[in-house]
Amino acid sequence: MTVHFGALAVDWLGLATVRLEGQTGTVIYTDPGPEHYGDLDSEPRDGDLVLVSHGDHYDPDSIRRVAHEDAIVIVHESVDAGALEWTDEQPEALPYEVERVRANESFILGPLDLSTTPAYNEPAGPHTDEQGQPYHPEGEGCGFLVTVDGVTVFWPGDTDALAAHDDLVVDLFLPPIGGGTTMDRHEAAALAERLEPDLVLPVHYDTFDAIAADAEAFVVDVASRGVPVVLDAK
Repeated sequence: MTVHFGALAVDWLGLATVRLEGQTGTVIYTDPGPEHYGDLDSEPRDGDLVLVSHGDHYDPDSIRRVAHEDAIVIVHESVDAGALEWTDEQPEALPYEVERVRANESFILGPLDLSTTPAYNEPAGPHTDEQGQPYHPEGEGCGFLVTVDGVTVFWPGDTDALAAHDDLVVDLFLPPIGGGTTMDRHEAAALAERLEPDLVLPVHYDTFDAIAADAEAFVVDVASRGVPVVLDAK
C-alpha cells in the first residue's frame, strides 16, 4: 500500500527499496536491487534521484528500471563493482549523472536537501560474523537524510543504531528492523524514541529468513513509546 505522510507518498517495495514521491512530482528511490525492487518486470523509469547506500545494494539493472534518463544517482564512495559477484559495471559507467559520497556530507540538489550519515556495525557489537568481523565495516556505507517538499526522510542504511544518529532532526524514519546485519526491531524502536520523528515506517525485514522480524510487535513497542508508526507490509 502507499503511505501518505505530509506532502509525500511513500511505498516500501521490499528490503531497502523505498519510493518517495513529493507533492511537486519529485521521485526518489533508495537502494533498488534485484531482490529488493519487487516486480522485476516493472520499469517505471520515473526516478529523479536514486540513492545507493553501499555495495550490497548496488545493482545497475535495478537502477535502470527506476531512473529516468536525466536522473542523478548518488553512490557511496566505497562501491566497487569489481568486488561484487552480480555485476562488473562500475557506477560511473551508468548513463546518468553519478556522484560519489561519503558519510557526513551535505548537498543541495535543485529543490532537494540531501545529507549523509555514518552507517556501519560496531566491531564490539552484536552484528558481526563468525570471525567477529562487522558485516558492514565503518567507511563502507552511509545513510541518507533527504528533504522533499518540506519533509525530512531518514534511511539509515545497513547499520547499527549509532550515537551519531541521536541528534538528527527527522520527520519520517525508515529503520531496518530485520537484525542480523543491521539493527533489530528492539534497537530500532529505541532509536525511534530518541529521534522522536513524526512517523516511523519499518523496512529491511522478512525478505529472507535471516532478517525475519515481528513487525506487529515492533509497532506495539514504538507506539508504546509515544511515537507514531505505520506498516507497509509486503
